[in-house]
Amino acid sequence: MTGRLFAAFTFLIALVSAPATFAQNVFLQIEAHPSLNTAQDRARRYAGVLSDVNGFRLGSGWYVVALGPYDTDTAISRINQLKSQRAIPPDSYIVDPAVYRQQFYPIGGSALNAVAVQPQSQPQSQQTETAAAPAQPIEPPEETRREALRIERNLTRQEKFNLQIALKWFGFYEGRIDAAFGPGTRNSMAAWQTSNGYEPTGVLTTRQRAALTGAYEKMLATLSIQTVKDIEAGIDIDLPTAMVKFSEYSSPFAHYESTDGSGVKVLLISQSGDESTLLGLYDIMQTLRIVPLEGERERRSNRFTLTGEDDKIISYTQAVLDDGELKGFTLIWPQGEDRRRNLVLNAMRDSFAPVKGVVLPDTLGAGALEQSIDLVSGLEIRRPDYSRSGFYVDGGGLVLTTASAVQSCNRVTLDEIYEAELVATDDALGLALLKPQEALAPIDYARFMPGIPRLKSEVAVAGYSFEGALGAPTMTFGTLADMKGLRGEQEVNRLALAATIGDAGGPVFDTTGSVMGMLLPGQSDASRQLPSDVSFAADAVSLIEFMSDNGVSPSASDRTDAMAAEHLTAMATNLTVLVSCWN
Repeated sequence: MTGRLFAAFTFLIALVSAPATFAQNVFLQIEAHPSLNTAQDRARRYAGVLSDVNGFRLGSGWYVVALGPYDTDTAISRINQLKSQRAIPPDSYIVDPAVYRQQFYPIGGSALNAVAVQPQSQPQSQQTETAAAPAQPIEPPEETRREALRIERNLTRQEKFNLQIALKWFGFYEGRIDAAFGPGTRNSMAAWQTSNGYEPTGVLTTRQRAALTGAYEKMLATLSIQTVKDIEAGIDIDLPTAMVKFSEYSSPFAHYESTDGSGVKVLLISQSGDESTLLGLYDIMQTLRIVPLEGERERRSNRFTLTGEDDKIISYTQAVLDDGELKGFTLIWPQGEDRRRNLVLNAMRDSFAPVKGVVLPDTLGAGALEQSIDLVSGLEIRRPDYSRSGFYVDGGGLVLTTASAVQSCNRVTLDEIYEAELVATDDALGLALLKPQEALAPIDYARFMPGIPRLKSEVAVAGYSFEGALGAPTMTFGTLADMKGLRGEQEVNRLALAATIGDAGGPVFDTTGSVMGMLLPGQSDASRQLPSDVSFAADAVSLIEFMSDNGVSPSASDRTDAMAAEHLTAMATNLTVLVSCWN
């Protein structure tokens, strides 16, 4: 129940429950307008179909159209009758005349001092007919175009602004909001009239303006955009308070979660820092699930904006660094209802006001206590479906990996940063060649063994055994058990080495640091289980042939001396890369 209806309801109860000896004149208030001319015109129109029409000025400066005066019982009966006949608006209510000031209609009227009147009764024949048939709505006559145009001239500039805003919201107006009713506004009014079953005159009547602006205000009520002053974050901003409310602080964010199940969320960003802090936040935000990969990105030395969009959400983030304080916001909105989203986003951008000298402490909130590698300040990090290993094979950043690492992937990345595209595959051997979408200059790349490896010699595999959880490749040591597969495959080496699924695609080294093969995924066979220390690798000859067939000139190794384990590990780290599959 609105405040206005509640007040009317309370007043009505007071009247009904008053002692019988108490006599009081009351009025039925049916309309209120900020413009005197509009109120006068509406009073005249109601007077054409109803009796006892009066107009009064309120103390607030508004002008009302009212019926009366009546005694309490008559007022209750009268308002119920007229509402049932749709002769007066449904939100009309009974009012104490003490709130009224001067009477402006009819001119010279003195209804505030008059004795309560009874509305004119209908002839008996008409009463019988009315009782026998449902009451027909009594509508005040509609204005002509000339009358509507005359009333329109008395609208305030703000009222004209509001009409254009409402027309634009409903998709009828594309011009500037300038309160000038030129051809564009007239055409949009006519289009709105046609869409709503009115004659397309290009000039809205009072009733039509009320319908248009009322529908817009009803939409605004579903958002309830109000200024929120977050004193902890040091940010003042307009937020859709009907959709979000404060949840928690988890530095550097103030979380505002959805209140209505719509999925709308807001983050306020607040922390102290410098340009490196800004750039770090820019990188971190792009790893979060709330910032989908597709969308525009803009980064400068003191600010950035991020737009991310997928089939579920669209998010917008802006952050500004000013005098050692980094502040901004993120709006997360479910796909759909773009007009409401744009309205909210524009309100947030226009109202965003950082409060100097106030930032969130780095240790504030649950984020400082509840930590997880899958979360940043309570927000879930975007993770790949799975990750495997690969290694650079030339100075331009080409990567050799296992074909299983990139099968059915919408997106492939190197080290979860660089986008890569599939250049070639060999399904028989399980090989794949990747090319980064931007130029890379790896610290090192593979040098391949030119000869035949020695049976039972020591070998090592560099790979992301835990699919990137450690942030660097792991070295796994073993021996060359055989130079063919279990079924005699000549292009496969069998290793006595306990590898994991994440190691697949990693380089196999001999003791000199020469690459003698690439680790293949573990062989699965439902009828038998191989020992845990049995692994297989595509040999160097097969790798060289595959790359040569696809325009790559691999480099041969000239190393002859064995490397210390720590040196081998350092070299392997420089050329081994994490290959991730994203869907």
